[in-house]
Amino acid sequence: MILCDIGNTFLHFYYRGRVWKEKRNNLSQKDSSEVVIYISVNQESTRSLLLSHPYCFDLTPYMNLDTNYKGLGIDRIAACNAISDGVIIDAGSAITLDIMHDGLHLGGCILPGIAQIQKGFKSISVLDCGINLSVPLDTLPQNTKDAVSYGILKPIILLIENFSKNKKIYFTGGDGKFLSRFFENAIYDDLLIFKGMQNIITAKITSKGIYL
Repeated sequence: MILCDIGNTFLHFYYRGRVWKEKRNNLSQKDSSEVVIYISVNQESTRSLLLSHPYCFDLTPYMNLDTNYKGLGIDRIAACNAISDGVIIDAGSAITLDIMHDGLHLGGCILPGIAQIQKGFKSISVLDCGINLSVPLDTLPQNTKDAVSYGILKPIILLIENFSKNKKIYFTGGDGKFLSRFFENAIYDDLLIFKGMQNIITAKITSKGIYL
């Protein structure tokens, strides 16, 4: 059984402890005896997967979450199914923040990812100066590059602090490991979405005697 999280840029795979990512126009051949269980936010990439592998299973109909939130993305639902209590931060092209409390999803928010915010500065030529990921956030910047870097990072950190309060913070996604270093009560887990998928497979499929 291969797990696949299909995002907007990459298809992320998990198989027997190994994690890797591929682009839809360059998918590798998988073991044809293994079913690929997937969730997706990108239909073109989904079609590419279905054309490249003989046995794929869409987990979407089995995905649910106790929440009043309308339109919650399938990847966020998966991550929230991995954590019953805490703040979940998926830091990729967008940064999503979700709060779980005793298995209940209380809500969340979305903001642009670090790279997307950087792109906005590139449209202002004088501010197209890159980012200093080591910029101190406890002192005022003294040059333009640090000022831009501070302006990108500080609001993200403050928003996460406001959300988390005393809860543990679970980071995942491409920038998750970097952002987690700003918080003492943080855990970085690049398998978070896959763990949520596995929990749903166990609860909704294999527990009912269905084997894929």
